[in-house]
Amino acid sequence: MHEKRKQPRLPVSLDVLWESSMGKWEARTSDISLAGCFIDSIVPVAVGETISFKLRLPSGEWIQLQGEVKYELPRLGFGVRFKGLSDLTQKTLEAHFKTPE
Repeated sequence: MHEKRKQPRLPVSLDVLWESSMGKWEARTSDISLAGCFIDSIVPVAVGETISFKLRLPSGEWIQLQGEVKYELPRLGFGVRFKGLSDLTQKTLEAHFKTPE
């Protein structure tokens, strides 16, 4: 598979509360970058769909995010690219997940 990511992903295990047109679910994320994350969920999603979700940071606080579903692995989860990040949200993500150069 061709690697298209510009940002390195970090392995994590963080709680996620996500919402789509079909409802609300609890899940976990298994990796994250400054551009997106992978949400472990057996619930099907539509590629191209925009979802809203909250992510529990390692500090315990929740951060509100939106993202576009870029791909789905049925019964495993889906990859999301963050959309519309505010400067504050971007800085918060950088503070927790920026990888060393």
